[in-house]
Amino acid sequence: MSAPAVESVAVSALRAVLHRVRQAAERSRRGPDEVRVVAVSKTKPNSLIRQVYDAGHRCFGENYVQEIIDKAPQLPEDIEWHFVGHLQSNKVKPLLAAVPNLAMVEGVDNEKVANQLDRVVSSIGRKPLKVLVQVNTSGETSKSGVDPSGCLELVKHVKLGCPNLEFSGLMTIGMPDYSSTPENFRTLSNCRTEVCKVLGLTENHYELSMGMSGDFEKAIEMGSTNVRIGSTIFGPREYPKKQQNQ
Repeated sequence: MSAPAVESVAVSALRAVLHRVRQAAERSRRGPDEVRVVAVSKTKPNSLIRQVYDAGHRCFGENYVQEIIDKAPQLPEDIEWHFVGHLQSNKVKPLLAAVPNLAMVEGVDNEKVANQLDRVVSSIGRKPLKVLVQVNTSGETSKSGVDPSGCLELVKHVKLGCPNLEFSGLMTIGMPDYSSTPENFRTLSNCRTEVCKVLGLTENHYELSMGMSGDFEKAIEMGSTNVRIGSTIFGPREYPKKQQNQ
């Protein structure tokens, strides 16, 4: 009788993350199924993604268009891909053409990219695409995202002017060291409250995507419905030397 297969490091890490998510959800009086875990696989090989997929996980995220275009066609079609972060309007068409199983864009931060997404979704005849409006809650100039004061107008544009997009909520990216302060999360939550009040929407129908490897438990406790976890599952990022020096 052969020995049972040893679980990979990534799969063990995923199970540990899911356990921590469950505990944080309980602390916020929610069920674990009310918090989505996006396994952010940037710089990681398909073989590692496949290990996590084979363990039952289906939701993965990428930050670079070229990387998701290269990876997605080689991986199972039932993966729910999230594109996370700033998306340039000239990259919209190749992204949508190459990744028919793109489930969500977490990072609409201006009207131009919203309009381009809307046009391309219509032209290729796919179902409406779920999008989150990205808000720069930390005020860092290096971060993409609309200023909190401009969040309502951008949401209005997406909701009312882009019929091929499904406004699904708001997202924010944490500080570079993954230690976003609770104030950032509070700001995003307040933005959702304002948007839903003005537009007459039911607040708990719209997502808050906040929290990464270093702060996802705090984010869940503060209402996050979608956490984006990369290095805690997959290990440190492996950037090519050329990219490191840019």
